[in-house]
Amino acid sequence: MIAPHPVCLFNPKTELGEGPMWHAPEQAFYFVDIKGRKIHRCDPEGGNQASWSVPGQPGFIVPAGHGRFVCGIGRALYLFIPASETFTHLCEVEGALPGNRLNDAHVDARGRLWFGSMDNHETAPSGSLYRLGADGRALSQESGIIITNGPACSPDGRTFYHTDTLGKTVHAYDLDNSGSLSRKRHFATIGNGWPDGSTVDAEGCVWVALFGGRRVERYSPAGELLDTIYFPCSNITKIAFGGADLRTVLVTTAWKGLSPAQRAEEPLAGALFTFRAPVPGLPQHLLTTGVSL
Repeated sequence: MIAPHPVCLFNPKTELGEGPMWHAPEQAFYFVDIKGRKIHRCDPEGGNQASWSVPGQPGFIVPAGHGRFVCGIGRALYLFIPASETFTHLCEVEGALPGNRLNDAHVDARGRLWFGSMDNHETAPSGSLYRLGADGRALSQESGIIITNGPACSPDGRTFYHTDTLGKTVHAYDLDNSGSLSRKRHFATIGNGWPDGSTVDAEGCVWVALFGGRRVERYSPAGELLDTIYFPCSNITKIAFGGADLRTVLVTTAWKGLSPAQRAEEPLAGALFTFRAPVPGLPQHLLTTGVSL
């Protein structure tokens, strides 16, 4: 793959940019600033920009149809309607864990929401991986993780990927039609940097953003490193595919953890980047299971 050259698309200077998502009905990208408590939007050319303040730390945003979105905010799920600029509490996930917050998420091809939680101070193994059940309850799939990240699925929906960021490891699982995970196995271990958000392309290759690593890596379905894309800032947080042909890549970054001197050296830290990929990604699925809207 010819290495693309990422360019800055939109620079709201996010402290912890995350959760990029393509919303085809609007032909727009959405993403969050967790620490800045914002949701941002722009089109594939960087225009049509908008921002909304969020009542808590937004870990993710996913589409739920008819101009509605579901967000993980703090330790709960909320319904967000941009047209009315409203946030409505849907359900509490970890009300008994005040030190936690919700983190990265993915909607699979069956419309099921997968998401994680984590210790907001990034030290305690209090995080869990969840799947939202048909009855609206968050079902724990795995626990004892400090920072959960990168849920994603293979094109055929039979392999699930999940990242233990501080363990510097991406794991793969078998995923059956009922949403059960089995046969957990090692997929990839990261050297320089911390594996953050990930996504999967139409060829089944896994793209991993590396916080503190200045790059995104692309792995084959067998876990072999194929390609590396470098950025002009350290903290790369997550990637998503979008655009009419699903070959426009959106990449969020962060200035969180940088010293004033480092921020001066990295003026684009916290910007939203884009590049064109030689292969398309997978469609962004609607959340249809487990939330009554």
